[in-house]
Amino acid sequence: PSGEMGLEPLFQAWSYFRRRKFRECADVCSQLLERPPGEQELDSEYTVFQAAWNLKTRALTEVVYVDEIDMDQEGIAEMILDENAIAQVARPGTSLKLPGTSQGGGPSPAVRPVTQSGRPITGFVRPSTQSGRPSTMEQAIRTPRTALTARPITSASGGYVRLGTASMITNPDGPFINLSRLNLTKYAQKPKLAKALFEYIFHHENDVKNALDLAALATEHAQFKDWWWKVQIGKCYYRLGLYREAEKQFKSALKQQDMVDTILYLAKVYLRLDQPVTALNLFKQGLERFPGEVTLICGIARIYEEMNNISSAAEYYKDVLKQDNTHVEAIACIGSNHFYSDQPEIALRFYRRLLQMGVYNCQLFNNLGLCCFYAQQYDMTLSSFERALFLAENEEETADVWYNLGHVAVGIGDLNLAYQCFKLTLVNNNDYAEAYNNLAVLEMRKGHTEQARALLQTASSLAPHMYEPHFNVAILSEKVGDLQRSYTAAQKSEEAFPGHVDTQQLLKQLKEHFAML
Repeated sequence: PSGEMGLEPLFQAWSYFRRRKFRECADVCSQLLERPPGEQELDSEYTVFQAAWNLKTRALTEVVYVDEIDMDQEGIAEMILDENAIAQVARPGTSLKLPGTSQGGGPSPAVRPVTQSGRPITGFVRPSTQSGRPSTMEQAIRTPRTALTARPITSASGGYVRLGTASMITNPDGPFINLSRLNLTKYAQKPKLAKALFEYIFHHENDVKNALDLAALATEHAQFKDWWWKVQIGKCYYRLGLYREAEKQFKSALKQQDMVDTILYLAKVYLRLDQPVTALNLFKQGLERFPGEVTLICGIARIYEEMNNISSAAEYYKDVLKQDNTHVEAIACIGSNHFYSDQPEIALRFYRRLLQMGVYNCQLFNNLGLCCFYAQQYDMTLSSFERALFLAENEEETADVWYNLGHVAVGIGDLNLAYQCFKLTLVNNNDYAEAYNNLAVLEMRKGHTEQARALLQTASSLAPHMYEPHFNVAILSEKVGDLQRSYTAAQKSEEAFPGHVDTQQLLKQLKEHFAML
C-alpha cells in the first residue's frame, strides 16, 4: 500500500516529520500502528511497528516542545515556598535579589525606569526579566500582571502543566502511551527507543517523576557513561526544585562531553540559587573552550544587565553583534541603553536596523516614535506612534503608546492633549502607575489638590518601587502644611531612590521644622 505520490507510508511519515508537519506525520504513523506488527525494516534492527511508534512519539513531542533553556519562569509558589537558604545580606555585586548592590553604578531611576525588583527596564522582554524577586508575598500578588513589571506568574509548574494538557488534543481517543502500564526497565535497555520515550514523557505528558525514573534506569544501563542521560536527569531535578542535585548531574555531564547547552543549564541552576558571579565565571570558562559562542556571551550580558552593571552589559552585547549581527536581543538592548544614555539619534539607528531585519511590531514603532521625538525629528514621531497603535495586539501595548504620546504632548506644551492621552492610557490599562502619577501632576497645575492626592496614592500603592509618587505626595503635603505625612512620604521616596537630591533637601527642611517645634 502506498500513500501520497505513491510513497511507502513510513517514508511518507518521515517526510512529513522533516517538513515539520507533525500532525500529518502522527496520523500516518497511527495507521501503520493499526496494522499487525511483524515485518522487519531493511538495514535496521527495528520492525516497521517500532519505527512508526518511535516516529509518532517524536512527532507528538515536537508539537509541544519548549526549549528548557529559555523557559525560566519563577512563580509565586516557587518563590515563597523556596527552601534554599540564601544569605540575607549579600556582599555588594554578588546577588540578583539586591540589584542596588552593583559596583557598576547603573543608571539612576531618575533617568531609566526600574521594575518592581529594582532593576532597570531592559530593552528586550525575556523570562528572567518578567519574573522579578518581590520582597514580600503581598507585594508579589498586588503588582499588576504584565510583562512590563516584575510580577511573578502564579506558578511555573502550572505553566508546564498547561503545555502538557494542550497535547491531549492530538489523541481524541485518549493518550498515545499509557504511562502507568509501561515497563520502564525494558525500555531503558533499548537506548534509541528510550530517548524518544523520555522526551515524550517529559515534554508531552509533563510527568517529571516517570521521566526521572526512566532516565535513572537508562543511565544505569549505559554504565553512567552517556552524558545525554545525565543532562536529562539534571533537567528533571531542576524542574523538581532540587537544584544542588541538578548541579551535580550537569557537572558530571560536562566532564564527559563539553556542550554549550549543558553550560547554559548549569548557569540556570546558579542563577536560581542567586549566584550570578558563579554563573559569570562558568560562562567565561565556557568561552575559553567555545570562543565566540553567541549564547554564552549573551548570557554574560544578561547577568550584568540584571546586576545593574549596564556598561559591562553593553560591551558584551556589542561582542554578540560581532559574532551575529542580526541578534535581535543585543540590538534592542544596545538601542535602549543609548536612548537612556541621552543618545536618541544612535538608538534610532539600532531600531531602524531592527526594522530592516523584518521586526515589525508595536514595541518597535513605539521606540522609534520616542527616539524621533527626542532626536527632534518631529515629522516622523506621530506617524510612528500611529503605526504602533495600529499594530498593538493588546490593551497593555495600546496603553504604552498613549502614555508616550502624553509625554510628547507635555514636551510640546499641549497640556490638554497630555491629559487626554494619560486618561486613554488608564482606559486601556487600569494599573498604569506612571500615568496616575503624571495625571496628578497635571491636576496639581490646575490647582485640584484633592484629585492629585487621590491619584498619587493610587500610583504609590500600585508601584511602591517608584520614587516619583512618594516624592510628589511629600511636596503636596508640605504645601498644605501636613508635615507628618510629607515626612513619611519623603522617607519612602528616599528608600526607593537613595540618591535623589530633592528628597534629601526636603527631608532636611522637615527635620529643621520638627527641631523648631
